Amino acid sequence: MTLKVIGAGFGRTGTLSLKHALEKLGFDKCYHMFEVHNNPGHEDLWRRAHSRAQKGEAIDWDTLFEGYQASVDWPSCNLWREQLAHFPDAKVILSLRDPDKWYDSVMATIYRVSSQGLNAQEEAARARAEWVHEIIWDRLFHQRMNDREYVKQIFNEHNEQVKKEVPPEKLLVFEASDGWQPLCKFLDVPVPYEPYPRVNTSEEFAERIAKR
Repeated sequence: MTLKVIGAGFGRTGTLSLKHALEKLGFDKCYHMFEVHNNPGHEDLWRRAHSRAQKGEAIDWDTLFEGYQASVDWPSCNLWREQLAHFPDAKVILSLRDPDKWYDSVMATIYRVSSQGLNAQEEAARARAEWVHEIIWDRLFHQRMNDREYVKQIFNEHNEQVKKEVPPEKLLVFEASDGWQPLCKFLDVPVPYEPYPRVNTSEEFAERIAKR
C-alpha cells in the first residue's frame, strides 16, 4: 500500500487527533506512535530505519507501512524526508503548536512517563522507555530535554526545514484549531458533518496513565 499522507509534525502537536481525522477521511490506517506497540517487532524496524537513514542507506518503507495510508507523530516524523523520497506522490502535513505550550505538554506527558519508565521493574516497560529515549529524546534533543530554549530551538528548526524543503503545493501547515476545512481542501475530500477530533489532551493523557 502506498503512503498518501506524511505527517512531519512532532508529537504533542495534535497528532493523535490528526490520526483520527485522517482515518475518518478515508486514509485508513494512519501510523502513530501507538501503532509501534501494536505491531511486534516494529521497535527494531524503526531503530534500523533511523540507523540506515543516518548512513544514507535505503529503508524498507513498504514493509514498515504495510496496511497504512498515512503517518503522523514520532517516530515516523523524524524521517519525513526519506518517506517523501520513497512516496513522491504523498502530501505532507506539518502539524504545529505554540512552542511554549508544546514544550510544557511534552514535559508533562510523554517525557515524564518515558523517564519514569527507565526505572520500571518490568523489563518490557523498561525496554520501551529506553527505546523512546534512544529514538526521540537522545537522538533529536541530545539529552537536553530540561533545557527549554534548546528544545524549542530544535522544534522550530525542524518546522522551518519542512516549510523550506517541501514544495508549497504538497505542504499543509496545520493546527488542530484550524479544523476540517483546510485539511479537507488540501486532501480534496468532503468535509465531515461531525466536529474535528480532539483527543489525547494533557488531561486525558494524565488520566490514562493514572488508570494504569
